[in-house]
Amino acid sequence: MANVLITGTSSGIGLATAIGLARAGQTVIATMRDLDPDGELARIVDAERLPITMLALDVTRDASVEQAFQAALSALGHIDVLVNNAGINQPGSIEETPLGTFQAVMETNYFGALRCIKAVLPNMVARREGRIINISSVAGRIALAPQSAYVASKHALEGMSECLAQEVRAFNIRVALVEPGVVATPIWRKMGSPTTAYPHGRRLAALFSAMAKEPTPPEDMAEQIRQIIESDSWQLRYVVGPLAPVALAWRSRTSDEEWVAMLAGSDADWAARVKREFGIDLVL
Repeated sequence: MANVLITGTSSGIGLATAIGLARAGQTVIATMRDLDPDGELARIVDAERLPITMLALDVTRDASVEQAFQAALSALGHIDVLVNNAGINQPGSIEETPLGTFQAVMETNYFGALRCIKAVLPNMVARREGRIINISSVAGRIALAPQSAYVASKHALEGMSECLAQEVRAFNIRVALVEPGVVATPIWRKMGSPTTAYPHGRRLAALFSAMAKEPTPPEDMAEQIRQIIESDSWQLRYVVGPLAPVALAWRSRTSDEEWVAMLAGSDADWAARVKREFGIDLVL
């Protein structure tokens, strides 16, 4: 069984993954920015006596990352698996979104993951063993306005992960990217409808609203992560959810110019294309 450190475990994918892995017998360090002794994770840990230790970790702060990883390594001796799950989303057009919002999203979704990777790598390299699992999104391979801050952060995470996989394979360290579509987590409920003068905002909100009627449960993500940990595969990308492969296939057969023109078209054209590709009726 493995020692697993997970970021962003207060809710959603991180919470489900911490519980699922612990129930499967893994030893889990569940981290979150603000520890909640009365929260859902703490209640489940107490009720089921799961092998989970909760630690405070703010992935946007160097000192917090250093302190948390030192505590985890002191307690366990080594970390076999790092799951970079902490993430935020703030949609909006490039013109209307403050620069600080772009910086905040990148600090959590990209630099936060990078900080944790750099904190755990020396131990993994020395042991010549380990797994790093980065929770990305189909947005890491598909640009859909108006959520450029999130899309940029996930594209950056994907590119960094590919380079990392090349660098650490010789040390027997496996890197994996998990790419879900819409998952039933608070990140989507908090997002709401983007406030923007651009028509893409209502189209994005309508698309997510329609997809959210049958979202991927966070437990499906947790199960995929468990399978990655327990397998000996060197596979880099794992797509999760029924609509995620459809979206990626649609983008892969559409040229860049066609994609831009389509997203710049009318509401009716966009709704018709979504209906054709996904079988979903949009309310615009």
